[in-house]
Amino acid sequence: MNKQDLITQVADRAGLNRNDAARAVETMLETITLALKRGDEVRLVGFGNFSVTRRKASVGRNPRTGEPLQIESSAQPKFRPGKVLKEAVQ
Repeated sequence: MNKQDLITQVADRAGLNRNDAARAVETMLETITLALKRGDEVRLVGFGNFSVTRRKASVGRNPRTGEPLQIESSAQPKFRPGKVLKEAVQ
């Protein structure tokens, strides 16, 4: 399922027109993204938690040459599914 399929499903299930459903989906995604950018965690009870994890800088190796290279620190988005979601897909 892609974003357009999701919008169509939301419109059909909620009885909304496609434009309102698209606005709702886009707003939800933007809100989650902004919260993660601020360093907040987003908890959707039963669905899961969105958070940001920090990776430290490290030294890696170029697999072709074996030459060491510096890997910069970074922030990675993370999703941990909730119990209800886990049970629904089993």
